[in-house]
Amino acid sequence: MPVPESFRERCDRLLPGGYQAFFSQNLPLYRGLTVNTLRCTPEHFAAIAPFAVEPSGFCPANFRLKEPNVKLGHHPYHHAGVYYVQEPSASAPANLLGVQPGDKVLDLCAAPGGKSAQLAAALAGSGVLYANEVMPDRAHVLCSNLERMGVTNAVVLNDTAKAIADGFCEYFDKILVDAPCSGEGMFRKEQAAVAQYSQRLVESCAATARQLLDTIAAALRPGGVLVFSTCTFSPEEDEGTVGWFLDRHPEFELLDTGVLFGTTGHESCCVEGKVETEKLRRIYPVHGGEGHFMAKMRKRGQQESVPLAQKFLLKGEKLPKDAQAFFNQLFPSLVHGAFLEGRQGFYLLPQQEIYLPRGLHLLRAGVAVGQLQKGRFEPHHHLFTAYGTVCANAEKLSAQEERCSAYLRGEELAAQNAQNGFCAVLADGFCMGFGKVSGGRLKNRYPKGLRNLK
Repeated sequence: MPVPESFRERCDRLLPGGYQAFFSQNLPLYRGLTVNTLRCTPEHFAAIAPFAVEPSGFCPANFRLKEPNVKLGHHPYHHAGVYYVQEPSASAPANLLGVQPGDKVLDLCAAPGGKSAQLAAALAGSGVLYANEVMPDRAHVLCSNLERMGVTNAVVLNDTAKAIADGFCEYFDKILVDAPCSGEGMFRKEQAAVAQYSQRLVESCAATARQLLDTIAAALRPGGVLVFSTCTFSPEEDEGTVGWFLDRHPEFELLDTGVLFGTTGHESCCVEGKVETEKLRRIYPVHGGEGHFMAKMRKRGQQESVPLAQKFLLKGEKLPKDAQAFFNQLFPSLVHGAFLEGRQGFYLLPQQEIYLPRGLHLLRAGVAVGQLQKGRFEPHHHLFTAYGTVCANAEKLSAQEERCSAYLRGEELAAQNAQNGFCAVLADGFCMGFGKVSGGRLKNRYPKGLRNLK
């Protein structure tokens, strides 16, 4: 696929060996997946993987595909949230952030959700992930992907960086800013990225990234860590943006990434400000991924204990009796949780405090569990993707059997394990969704928009 001549000329000017050394036509297009460690370990996945994979080296949970034509999105394990389809180098930034259970984490530009899923997995159910996307349509895609991955402790927002910075002053332990960019790392696989490319786009994206960093800096606590990343090679968007930001924010220091893959930043690319380029990291196709840039920074100082405004803490309540009866039967371990009633039903809040300042646009907090309809509780798909493996009633399928394929097409099944009533539907022990059994038949409740229809 041809690339813009200006891009090739810049690579020839800046890279040792020029464009050909880093973008050889002999290199394959890299496809990969990242294992959802909320579901299983990378080692277990490697043992059960239904297609040939190898570790990518960019993240312990990321694998590179050996077979280029595999339909990853059609396999039951994908529907069950066992993995997220993710280009190998795209798995590096979230891992670089060093998230630990209990952290308060912000993914500022989170859609479609691959990096958010990694951050949620690193939290291991403890702490809170705030996943934000400013574009409404993309924010709903983000919700859907976190739902599929079974994330229980995410707050999904649809807001601007300024709204979040104003509401969460010095609140977050870790922030990821995977900024919108000119997409030079997508040239080899997406013709649209080539078609829309221009120097004007590069300059516009650089300005956007700088504004995002400049604004969101206030939301990071002293001592907290911020990772900035792009999937482009433009010096204006990468080293130049980091130098510009550090010049404006002396309270931040640049950290070494601590990784050996890829190559360091390019000193000749520091178009503004001074930056230690050896602490930056670039990934090119020659390194085994389509392309990423990463910088890791820490806010100087130590956090002081500041009490949160109680009026901005989401407070859950007990479920109505009709809903409690459903949970007592199928999810008894959840019935005493804290539930929040929203316009579209009930949400099971995480065990951790959820701080939500007034005025922010909340799409989801915790797990969407369902709603009451004419005195009956109708469960939500998210309840089963999050907790289906502990459901008291389940239809257990093999990922290889035709009944599993039929379920993912939305068809009715003969029930072999589940009793009458709502039940989880499992593939090799991983929950894909749910159905309702009556008279030995399982009525399919798999969401229409997620089905394998081709």
